[in-house]
Amino acid sequence: MNANGMVVVIGGSSGIGLAVARRSLADGATVVIAGRSRQRLDAARAELAQTEVAPTELAQAGPDAVRLSAYPADIGDLAQVTRLFEQVGTLSHLVVTAADLPYGPAVSLSEDSMVRAVRSKILGPLFAAQQAAPRITTPGSITFTSGVAASRPAPGGALAATVNGALEAMVRALALELAPIRVNAVSPGWVDTPVWDHLATPDVKNARLAGLAARLPARRLGRPEDIANAVAFLIADDFVTGTVLHAEGAQILV
Repeated sequence: MNANGMVVVIGGSSGIGLAVARRSLADGATVVIAGRSRQRLDAARAELAQTEVAPTELAQAGPDAVRLSAYPADIGDLAQVTRLFEQVGTLSHLVVTAADLPYGPAVSLSEDSMVRAVRSKILGPLFAAQQAAPRITTPGSITFTSGVAASRPAPGGALAATVNGALEAMVRALALELAPIRVNAVSPGWVDTPVWDHLATPDVKNARLAGLAARLPARRLGRPEDIANAVAFLIADDFVTGTVLHAEGAQILV
């Protein structure tokens, strides 16, 4: 990764996006995290500033010393995405991990949940690419996050399969249209992130995740850092574009 480059992570306040921000800082980049919740962004910024990743450089000693910034923005709102990139200016790499993706039987999904999914996983990434591309330096890249449901759908995951499949098609089209900017996606499977915290109790969560892990050839669930490593590879390798990189412990095979 270009140590002098800027990486913008939309969805960078938690989970995979937060891990991408942490890895990017460790690799020497200047990082902007963006997301819908100012409270979560502030918490993420404070957490990153307390890590071992150049804490003195993250301590707002002055405008030239700041390597981490946070801006509120809803990826599904074009006006907010436009404002975000107007504030950011020139960047080297864009990473999008934001998602608003409900699961459930297709026959019972509400129109609102469908629209939110389409905005977060199809329109939002396209908004971000549209606004970021003219500002990305060469060589630069855009990395989206799809999901294993695009290749291995499951009952209750029709909406996830639909929007992730569309996103992967978008990757291939944008890789041609935006060249020489490279456009790729990482496709995670089961990853231990805060999204699982909706389960009733920690014991229920742990039992559920252990059961999922036992089904994988990797014999464990993914960690946010695993996906961040995959993103770092796509950022660094200037010969990879139009590609979906599967980082899911071979979930696609089971």
